[in-house]
Amino acid sequence: MDLKILTYPDKKLFSTSKEVKDFDENLHKLLDSMYEIMILNNGVGLAAIQVGLPLRVFLANIPDENEEQKKENLFEIINPSLEFIDDEKILFTEGCLSIPGFFEEVQRNKNVYLKYQDRHGKERELEASDFLAVVLQHEFDHLNGKLFIERLSYSKRQKFIKDFKKAQKAEKRTK
Repeated sequence: MDLKILTYPDKKLFSTSKEVKDFDENLHKLLDSMYEIMILNNGVGLAAIQVGLPLRVFLANIPDENEEQKKENLFEIINPSLEFIDDEKILFTEGCLSIPGFFEEVQRNKNVYLKYQDRHGKERELEASDFLAVVLQHEFDHLNGKLFIERLSYSKRQKFIKDFKKAQKAEKRTK
């Protein structure tokens, strides 16, 4: 599959994704292609909507203690439901493949519980904390048409918009 990552402000990124019903070869090809594009772009997560497909699918692959992303540590998350285990929060600097070059601190829940299906439709459960919990919440937001910049304070979001417009003008001048 020839997939390309959509970037802000593409309106498709704000679409709500639909439930996956067919756990077939097409889904497997999508998951494999998404993994390749995520790794190629140094990502730790990627949602199907980020490659233009409004499906409730995302990947998460956290680097190990040697900063390596091993495929055996990959989570293929399909049709997830997310719950917060408690009210404990964590502040984490986030970035997004759909908003290249922009990073900002975002407050998230520290501990989450996820129910989902794997590539074969089998029901799975996962409890996660810290960085993995942040990645799961970030990618889950994509399924609901939300970008992490929407979680920023008003002033930080205004600064992002101003910097983004400035970067766009500079890019046009260099073309």
